[in-house]
Amino acid sequence: MASRPKTNEFSHGYALLIGVGECAYPRLSLPVTVKDMHALRAVLTDPALCGYPGDDAHIRLLHDAGATRQAILDGLTWLARQTAADSDATAVVFYSGHGWVADDSGKYYLLPHDVEPFDLAGSALPAEDFTAALRQVGVKRLLVFVDSCHAAGMASAKDRPAMKLPSGFTQTALPKGLVEELKQGAGRAVFSSSTGSQQSWVRPDGSLSLYTYHLIEALRGAGNQPGDTTVRVSNLMSHLGKAVPESASALCQAEQTPFFDTATEDFAVALLLGGKGLGGAGFSPAQGAAAVHKPSIDASGKRSVAAGTISDSTIVTGDRNVVQQGKYNIHIGSAQGLVIGDQAQVTQVFGGEPSSRPGQGGTGSHQPPSGDAAKRHWRQQLAELQRRYETLSNRIAALDKDLGRTLDGETKLTLRNGGKSCHRARPGCPRNGADRAATWLLIEPGKRQNR
Repeated sequence: MASRPKTNEFSHGYALLIGVGECAYPRLSLPVTVKDMHALRAVLTDPALCGYPGDDAHIRLLHDAGATRQAILDGLTWLARQTAADSDATAVVFYSGHGWVADDSGKYYLLPHDVEPFDLAGSALPAEDFTAALRQVGVKRLLVFVDSCHAAGMASAKDRPAMKLPSGFTQTALPKGLVEELKQGAGRAVFSSSTGSQQSWVRPDGSLSLYTYHLIEALRGAGNQPGDTTVRVSNLMSHLGKAVPESASALCQAEQTPFFDTATEDFAVALLLGGKGLGGAGFSPAQGAAAVHKPSIDASGKRSVAAGTISDSTIVTGDRNVVQQGKYNIHIGSAQGLVIGDQAQVTQVFGGEPSSRPGQGGTGSHQPPSGDAAKRHWRQQLAELQRRYETLSNRIAALDKDLGRTLDGETKLTLRNGGKSCHRARPGCPRNGADRAATWLLIEPGKRQNR
């Protein structure tokens, strides 16, 4: 008996997600595009949200050194191959990176990782090559997102300096003529993050671009109505067309108007909340992008702790882990009877609890162990003394080596109070400073060493 498809799986969904991120020429790098790509993958493959299968047969990511010109073309070939055998396939292509137009020829270029700024026309990805590769994807439902006009790379306010482009090129969103080319064929929709000379802005906290933030909101149902069980192209258009311009104006004091063009009927892009759909209350802001993009912390083990502000999805695993961020952090692996504060004192009994003394923060006395506990106590004390002895011996041997003398078994390490044996003024001598509490001297049998 054939198994039924999972109700919370959009099993015919495929996606090629490109966030160029780091460029071989650092000044062209766009780290936020990689954040956009990973955030989009997270919402697409979440079974409680869009329900795309998360395996390599359905999702491919290209970013940083992996987002070369050839890798992008190969990725589109992969998408065409994966969807060819699935007559019900829905495919998504997402590109986030730079897009420039040549002033003389009017040709539009996408800038991959391996672009050469002094040979941009020869190393960037021409739009016609991108379009030709996209036409190989012969699915009935294809949705293309191009976010290619980023504001000064990582800008989030209008007073940021504009990026200096090579002579003869202009940064711009997808030209309308190119959009027409991209949507040729049945079942195609093309979304651009901005229009004309507008820029694609980044949220002030640097977490995501404005466009991707609201795209993820839309995929979670922000443009849907109660009773809907899928997210459709029209739902995305409805939310992005309203939310992106409002956010750009409020957060960046700028204009950013998304552009949409379709040559298809309104088709389902993903499941809505795992196929359950919106309840009677409709979409809640708590279901939006903020919940997805909060830095994630994964701590395992009985005593694992993740503390402080963790950014960029720091992952912590293992037993007794501590992660802290910020100034004045303290990481203590293990301690007993620890006191932190001005003029605090602790007296530690080896292998046991801190003993309490009047006037030193204690309220009682330590009871000596007995029986098996006593044996463990003395074994621990002996091991600790042995460790200290070995450490001290190693330090004495190192000091003796520095002094150029042979250390015999009768040499002793003595603490003399007041620093009185230090007769010569030299660096490190307590007589040269205000602190004369103690001086360490090496004493050989029968004679005093004055240095």
